Amino acid sequence: MVIGICAMIVDKVMPEKMSKGLKFTSGIDELPKCIKKLKADGAHIIVLLSHNGFPQDVELLKAVNGIDICLSAHTHNRIYSPVEVNGARVVQCGCHGAFIGNFTIDFQENEIKSCNYELIKVDSSVPINPEVDNLVEKALKPYHEIINKVIGHTNEVLHRYNTTNSTMDNFLLKAITYITNTDIAFSNGWRYGAPIAVGNITENDIYNITPMNPPVSTVELTGVEIKEMLEENLERTFCSKPFGQMGGYIKRVLGLQINMRIENPKGHRIQEIYYKGSHLDLIKTYKVSFVTTQGVAKKYGKNRKKHSHNAVEAMKAYLIENTEFSPDKIGSFRLV
Repeated sequence: MVIGICAMIVDKVMPEKMSKGLKFTSGIDELPKCIKKLKADGAHIIVLLSHNGFPQDVELLKAVNGIDICLSAHTHNRIYSPVEVNGARVVQCGCHGAFIGNFTIDFQENEIKSCNYELIKVDSSVPINPEVDNLVEKALKPYHEIINKVIGHTNEVLHRYNTTNSTMDNFLLKAITYITNTDIAFSNGWRYGAPIAVGNITENDIYNITPMNPPVSTVELTGVEIKEMLEENLERTFCSKPFGQMGGYIKRVLGLQINMRIENPKGHRIQEIYYKGSHLDLIKTYKVSFVTTQGVAKKYGKNRKKHSHNAVEAMKAYLIENTEFSPDKIGSFRLV
């Protein structure tokens, strides 16, 4: 039998429209009841399908008995051999369809007697399934124009595979500051968005970066608010307690240089913040740009205004003036 758990962070960090009237938990209190009922109904093997994240799932399985297999997700780990926790076998299969997990399980007398697992890389060695290939081609047909429409170039791979800094979000934030005429910008610590190779940037690539195409906004923040906001984000990323981690990577930042120590306790990770070569003035107010409430939560700042451009329009406008994009060599976050 399969039990499903979605991400516990939805009502804590996502826009209200995604969770209004709903409550999301880790499942640590609810799972034992579900397992007990399923066992009573005759289930022999329990599979947990979870989108909480690998650290959270490991912590959950330490406290909950009765799970045989956990198909974990959200944190995009590449797990080549199952991790065993309290009798459960935990796997994750990377992201963006780059890998397929293949479980071969031998059941005898309603028990798992042996279990083999392989993480298969999806490349040219994997044969194409004509039926699936036809379905994909049919689904993409209405979008052929934007798939082939080149609107710029990049001289480095644009990706989101680093916890602290990201070339893909560096591009997004430069576009945001360009159309808002600001020096500082913030966006989510997103994990999604398949890499864009060196060479052409197509219109489809732009939608791949922000498929929800959020509006660009501006807000006025004091230096104190900026520091508090970043400290909160660092705690949500590096909290020593797995259930205190709220998913994603570090908030993406442009225009600031943050020197930090991730091993420090909550509220004391940031050592210095530089703006234009000098320490950020904690008393001063700065006009910044951002996308989504994960970029700048509603509790921070004043004079919040929505810009006329959405994220996709901002990136298109930026590439009209800057057809060849080069990511910054030094990221906003630096370990010291």
